[in-house]
Amino acid sequence: MTFPVVGMVGGGQLARMTHEAGIPLGIRFKLLSASPQDSAALVAGDVVVGDHRDLDTLRAFAKGCDVITFDHEHVPTEHLRVLEAEGIPVRPGPAALVHAQDKGVMRARLTRLGVPCPRHRIVEDPADVRRFAETEAGGFPVVLKTVRGGYDGKGVWIVASAADADRVTEPFLAGVPVLAEEKVDFVRELAANVVRSPHGQAVAYPVVESVQAGGVCDTVIAPAPGLPAETAVAAQEMALTVARELEVTGHLAVELFETADGRVLVNELAMRPHNSGHWTQDGAVTSQFANHVRAVLDLPLGDPRPRAPWTVMANVLGGDFPDMYPAFLHCMARDPQLKIHMYGKDVKPGRKVGHVTTYGDDLADVRERARHAADYLRGIIDE
Repeated sequence: MTFPVVGMVGGGQLARMTHEAGIPLGIRFKLLSASPQDSAALVAGDVVVGDHRDLDTLRAFAKGCDVITFDHEHVPTEHLRVLEAEGIPVRPGPAALVHAQDKGVMRARLTRLGVPCPRHRIVEDPADVRRFAETEAGGFPVVLKTVRGGYDGKGVWIVASAADADRVTEPFLAGVPVLAEEKVDFVRELAANVVRSPHGQAVAYPVVESVQAGGVCDTVIAPAPGLPAETAVAAQEMALTVARELEVTGHLAVELFETADGRVLVNELAMRPHNSGHWTQDGAVTSQFANHVRAVLDLPLGDPRPRAPWTVMANVLGGDFPDMYPAFLHCMARDPQLKIHMYGKDVKPGRKVGHVTTYGDDLADVRERARHAADYLRGIIDE
């Protein structure tokens, strides 16, 4: 029997964990990585080092692959259209993926679908930012985002006043389209994670709370505590609708704002495994990574239900202690149920180098255990 080859563009930790999920199924992975030292390149058996922005490199990489998928959204859309036209299955396809690549395209399409979003518009210069704020967004502050390439707080500016607007010249001088949005008065950030296969089967994971620190995801709580059942179901249904209407194949993360008046607005889309779904690795019957593999191969999807009442995932960020391995002894002895996932990255301050997950019946206990482990590994605490 010949098992399929999944070609994954991108060599980061998402590719590493997706590769891990395919191993028990006998799925073979071929990786296009920017460097042999990337997280997934350190563990995958078939690694091509090359530039995902080069069409010839992509074409050569695709030879021998049964399907192409991604751990990031940065492959040029026009290159993916060429691959698709040449008969190479690309999942998600370029017609879907462009909505995760281009925030302007995403906002326009979701608005046409009636999906609730912040007030927004493409702006041309600082004067246009002022006009948007004063006439369309209900005043300052507003948020500016480059339509392509930004993530984890990069390519994002908070504009608090008209004077601030005049100082934000960087994206306009670069000649890139800039999306202006109202700064939503939200009480917390949520995420709805769903997976859809080519033949239309779809599953939804519980809606989670995503706690940010410095523009980077710090902690994810599954399910989101205190979220009314009707709101959670509506968010799942919205994510499933987006996946269906955009014809997404694979994992879709819909990042959400929950407002003070109980509304839920779409912040961002990601069409790949996502940080808000890392809890599923240990906390769900079938992880986001395993279901992404199943989806891109059009296999039946697995059960997304949680294994425990509460699961908490805490990111491990790099700190001042580059050697985290000695901390394993304390963390594992203190909490035998703790799950540690390291990405094989060099430790740099603020860099995501791993995550931990904990689970159980008591949310306060589960959350404290995750926070303690992440902080101990980072060297913030020593007891």
